[in-house]
Amino acid sequence: MKKILIWIVGLHSCFAYAQQNQDPTVMTVGGIEVPLSEFLFLAQKDSEVNLLNKKSLQNYVALFTNFKLKVADARSLRIQESLRFREELGSYSAQLMDSYLSDKEGEEQAMRQVYERGKVILTLNHIVFPLPEKSLPNDTLDVFIKANNLYKRFAAGEDFTTIGQALNADENSGAVYEEIEYLFPLLAYKVFEDAAYALSAGEISTPVRTPSGYHIIQLKQRNPHPGYLQVAHILFQSPEDAPADDDLLLKKANEVYAKIKAGENFEALVLEYSADLNTRESGGVLPYFTLNNMVLPFEQAAFALKNIGDVSEPVQTRLGVHIIKLLDKKPYPSFEEMAQSIYTSMKQGEWNHELSRSIDERLKAKLGFTFYPEAYGELIELCRDHFPTDTGFYNQATMMMKPIMRTNESEHSQDEFAEYVRLKLLSKQTFSEDYLNEMFVFFVREIVTKLERMDLEEKNPEFRKLINEYHDGILLFEISNDRVWSRPVEDQDKIEQEWLSELNQKYKVEINWKVLNNLKKYLK
Repeated sequence: MKKILIWIVGLHSCFAYAQQNQDPTVMTVGGIEVPLSEFLFLAQKDSEVNLLNKKSLQNYVALFTNFKLKVADARSLRIQESLRFREELGSYSAQLMDSYLSDKEGEEQAMRQVYERGKVILTLNHIVFPLPEKSLPNDTLDVFIKANNLYKRFAAGEDFTTIGQALNADENSGAVYEEIEYLFPLLAYKVFEDAAYALSAGEISTPVRTPSGYHIIQLKQRNPHPGYLQVAHILFQSPEDAPADDDLLLKKANEVYAKIKAGENFEALVLEYSADLNTRESGGVLPYFTLNNMVLPFEQAAFALKNIGDVSEPVQTRLGVHIIKLLDKKPYPSFEEMAQSIYTSMKQGEWNHELSRSIDERLKAKLGFTFYPEAYGELIELCRDHFPTDTGFYNQATMMMKPIMRTNESEHSQDEFAEYVRLKLLSKQTFSEDYLNEMFVFFVREIVTKLERMDLEEKNPEFRKLINEYHDGILLFEISNDRVWSRPVEDQDKIEQEWLSELNQKYKVEINWKVLNNLKKYLK
């Protein structure tokens, strides 16, 4: 029975037909015909089955017949109409559809670009001139001019940090200066990250617009990724009922540090002195971490340790005072190790566009996508006076009927897109044109994806076979669990045989041995 389930829930076929137009019935079970294509689709997933060997074929036909008898019995009980069945099949169908509507090669290329970028960590400063939550071109002009004028001052040689600090000190400056110790991929707006990673050390960017505003970026350093560390620590903290006394903590930490240097056991000292209740019983060991995972003084001290077993002098942080022991070092992980976490991060927010770009372009080419820039430009003009989610934009755009795009199957107009923008609040862009442009990406993607889904369901034989396979696999599991597997283990073999005897009496089986004995002509 387990063997049956293994090939019932498989996902990919490995057979081909010499004559695609011939699909005779190989058996009829309970009035339901089984075509040769379905029989071969499942049979060739079992590596132990040799369809050209008479005995192997006969054994498999018997196994397959039993499977179809159980499915017929499940159908008679209308298990396929239950909510649980429909939800499970629907979930599988959606996952299978997604696997067809993706470009794994394109996704991997996008992920590898992020992976390669992650080998470098940036240290930078930036100044941002904030924009309103919904900004129009006229709203941003004055802000851009301010940012651009400031950039010209930097280009003339004025000091970035000095001016940035002065802006922070001036409540009326309309700008914010920030120092970023470490910037990793996928942690900032993409346009900001792209601009930052394009800079050389010491270089200053022209104004960069993000949903937060206009940024001017000064790259301080490009740091090779240092990998990951595992350390143990002893934490010294003031008692909760006593005022903080940094001098007393440092004194105690130095005393313990002297004991370590004198050769006393680190783990024993952790147990005796550490205030970190989460790690005290396990020798003070912390999970592996890299830069930007711990408070800055802690990680600086940890990464300064060179050799396994080295111990730092007492390090003061906002959490207290630490003594750190280096336990292990790991290099920057391989792409294979990081692929899943990169994929998960990219699926969120605007980075998803990078994952979807290749499949979007492939489907657009397949479906004859045509874009009408002049008609779309009329909608962009509306963005000068109205944010796309505002009533004013919708009222005017719904009176505009020109096509903005078409495929081989359909044409889509300005008013249709305006309705989509009104209903689908998908973009987080704050500048009107950026918002509309991102919504258009979503709009096109939804149209071409729907068309491809319809094409798959109607024209892709393998897709239909996989859905049918899983459909029958769920039925097999549900009825087998009810009739056999829920019973005592020692009784299951007997119950199974009695059930099969009952099924053979209940449902008529007809096997087309003429076709089955001549399978060679259907196989390559």
